[in-house]
Amino acid sequence: MARLILFPVPIGADDLAVSLPAYNQTMLFGCHTFIVEELRTARRFLKHAGYPHAIDDTTFHLLNEHTSPEEVTHYLDALDNGEDVGLLSEAGLPCVADPGAMVTRMAQSRGVEVLPLVGPSSLMLALMASGLGGQNFAFNGYLPVDRHQRAAVIRDLESRALRHGQTQIFIEAPYRNNQMLQTLAETCRPETMICVASDLTLPTQDITTLSAAEWKKRRLDLNLHKRNTVFLIGC
Repeated sequence: MARLILFPVPIGADDLAVSLPAYNQTMLFGCHTFIVEELRTARRFLKHAGYPHAIDDTTFHLLNEHTSPEEVTHYLDALDNGEDVGLLSEAGLPCVADPGAMVTRMAQSRGVEVLPLVGPSSLMLALMASGLGGQNFAFNGYLPVDRHQRAAVIRDLESRALRHGQTQIFIEAPYRNNQMLQTLAETCRPETMICVASDLTLPTQDITTLSAAEWKKRRLDLNLHKRNTVFLIGC
């Protein structure tokens, strides 16, 4: 039976051996139809992975924040011909901080087998290395851009972390990372623990967990500008 295969995509490392299991590569080579968030990125990934088929003969369907449910209706048609369909994340795991859930839900409603493959997740890698609680955690996506609203949300996340022992995970646009760390250091209680995980799987990777009080003194030692970064709050 044909399947919808969820393919994780490397989050930074140029060496695919770091984050692309050989089994994933074998499954990738068997697909001729892909649902992707960005065409150029998908083509580049397939080429880097050694995809053996002509890219111009491969079918790509775009799925991003602008895609309507009506457009997705025919994205799984290849399954009716017995062909697997691949869902590619832009980076990391499909359907996690990623629009892929729309097509996965459609596959589930049709009784189609959904096959998730092992791969890199910046959120889980950051949580693993943070030293913060991994039994109870929540991912909150992006926080508000407005600094007053952002500070209010941070106080709420901190309250949840301290009251329930629930590690709070979130991300920021890379060009606003330094401002985010400043707001965290100035808003959180001195004893609240903050982890900053940047450039995961890259040679420049840095994962540091300090109290808000320590970050207040040391944040200027770390330049996060335009570095893919995950932030975590915990106790």
